This record gives sequence, structure tokens and C-alpha cells, in this order.
Amino acid sequence: MIHFISTIFFHIGRYFTLITRAFSKPEKTIIFRKRVFEEIENLGIDSIPLVLIISLFMGAVITIQAAFGFESPWIPAYAVGMTTRDSVILEFAPTLVSLILAGKVGSSIASETGTMRVTEQIDALEIMGVNSASHLILPKIVASMFINPFLIIISMFTGIVGGYIFGVLTNVVTAPQYLYGIQYDFRIYNVTYALIKTVVFAFIISSVPAYHGYYTHGGALEVGKSSTTAVVYSSLLILLFNFILTQLLLA
Repeated sequence: MIHFISTIFFHIGRYFTLITRAFSKPEKTIIFRKRVFEEIENLGIDSIPLVLIISLFMGAVITIQAAFGFESPWIPAYAVGMTTRDSVILEFAPTLVSLILAGKVGSSIASETGTMRVTEQIDALEIMGVNSASHLILPKIVASMFINPFLIIISMFTGIVGGYIFGVLTNVVTAPQYLYGIQYDFRIYNVTYALIKTVVFAFIISSVPAYHGYYTHGGALEVGKSSTTAVVYSSLLILLFNFILTQLLLA
């Protein structure tokens, strides 16, 4: 038990030390800007098709389940649209999509950084006097925290549209009822809350896998293990901070 606790504190300390290094000595502006745009494309834009597909069917499932759950005549039909809207905005878009991005993006970051470590590319950067933590990790963090809110907004819109399309096609709700429901008692703070969570999740998705990849030792097998570990820890931290932020922002 003592060994387990000491290991946790060791990794926490080393993680914050690495993040401090990443922010302590930024790259030259031109190089840094170029790296950020490259990471925006790799980590964000390339994920748009996956986000669209997931969000479309996510909204459809929520709408159908809500319609079958609201069979009581005392519950108005427009509650289906309202439920879909709030479920997508508050939880499913920011949290579920972030968990999926943790698997897709997180494994990519960990494997890329881990490969550079085991092939001694990071050591070569250090020998040349380059702050490898800043060069490799900071652009990923900035890119993720910038592009992920846009991905979540796309997810929200697609989820609500998916609920409308499949809800009307399956006759579980009429178009006017659904449209009225998504407008009824809408609170802009719900979107703000979701985007705050998204920015925190984006930091986790980009920094935790980078940490595991950066300290990979061995060969290809260890790179694979680092990728798996990075996805697991990123997902757990997203769930943990989802609970903490919900308590802080909604309680």
C-alpha cells in the first residue's frame, strides 16, 4: 500500500515537473505557431468525421429513449426535445466525446512521443539545446485546448439535429414538438458549463498521454503499453474532473 501511494505521488510530481518545463521556455514564435497549426489539424480537424458520426447517433438514441420513457399523458411531448437538448449539451457532447477523443488522440500522442523517446530523437533535441518538453508537448496542449471546444459545439449541434431527424423519421415525436422542446427554457449557461469542462478535458487529453510517451523506455512493446496506460489514465481523470467540475459549477 505504501509503495502504491509513493508511486502515485512520484508520477504526480514528475508530471507537474514536465508540464512546468513545457511552459517555461516557449519555442520561437514562428516555429511554435507552425507546430500549433499542425497539431490543430492532426488532433482536431482529423477527428471531425468521428465526432459527427458519434454525435448523430448519440442524439438519435437519446431522443428515442426519452420518447419511450415519457409515456405518461402528464408529460408533454415537447419534453423529448428538451431532454435531448439538455442531455447532449450538459453531458454527452462534452464528456462522451472527450472520452472517445482520449482514446483516439491520446493514444496517438503517447505513441508518437514514445516512439521519439525510444528512437532517441528526444535525446537529440536535448543535445541541440532545444527544450524538448516545450517543443513536443506545448503545441499539443494549446492546439487541443483551442480546437476541442469547436469539436464539442459541432457535437452539440449534430446531436440535436440527429435527434430531430431520427425522432421524426421513427414517429416518436413530431417536428413542431421537438423544435419547441429544444427552445423551451434554454439556458446559455449550460453551454458555458460544457465548454469549461471541454477545456479542462482537452488539457488532460493532451498532457497526460504526452507525459506517458515522454518517459517511455525500451522498445516498440513499451510504446504500446504507454499508449494503453495513457488512454486509461486520461479516461479516469476525465471522469474524476467531470464530477469535480459538476459539483463546482452546477451544485
